[in-house]
Amino acid sequence: MTVPESLLTLARGLGEDLVLSEAFRTRRFGPEEIGTSREAAVLVLLTDAPDPEVVLIERAARMRKHAGQIAFPGGAVEAGESAEEAALREAWEEVRLEASAVSVLGRLPAARIPVSQFHVHAVVAWWSGAGVLVPQAGEVAQVLRVPVSSLVAPQNRSSWRHSSGRTGPGFSVADPSEEGERLYVWGFSAYVLDAVLGAGGWTLDWDKDRYVQIPARFLPDLRP
Repeated sequence: MTVPESLLTLARGLGEDLVLSEAFRTRRFGPEEIGTSREAAVLVLLTDAPDPEVVLIERAARMRKHAGQIAFPGGAVEAGESAEEAALREAWEEVRLEASAVSVLGRLPAARIPVSQFHVHAVVAWWSGAGVLVPQAGEVAQVLRVPVSSLVAPQNRSSWRHSSGRTGPGFSVADPSEEGERLYVWGFSAYVLDAVLGAGGWTLDWDKDRYVQIPARFLPDLRP
């Protein structure tokens, strides 16, 4: 597989614990836990442009889990599936992305989501960016395509502290459906974004001591 030049550093850095923040490392399952957890996969999809776009979704407000939050396409791994197959299937179901258009680069080290006890594999892949991604009615409110340059901009980065005591990196992104409004990425999705940006060599210095309040609309769960 030929990897686009803009994604070569990312492809080499995947799977290395060095790309994980300390906050992400605390979400790793111990060996004794993995056998009792449920498997899930998300697709971290980038375009092959010089300034790659990252595909995110806003989950529908009426979803039972993680409603309204900014996330990656993904869901539970079904019997007989690999993490890659599950991530690609979910991307088709949620945003109508053809699996044949996607090239997988690798995975991040797997981590857990405390709310659901899922053992989550972040599958990182790229596509040309051609075509329109269509949100699945009832599950996805909208699809976001956010340039890496916007994600790493220091003014768009902050830290958050949840009432559970957890902290982590956060990202402010433009809301394409509401001019002038911003969306906030936090929790597991932000841990993954932080790791991908680090693996890709894109991270810029930012103020990790600048804490912001997580907007109420992105706080449907009891724990991050």
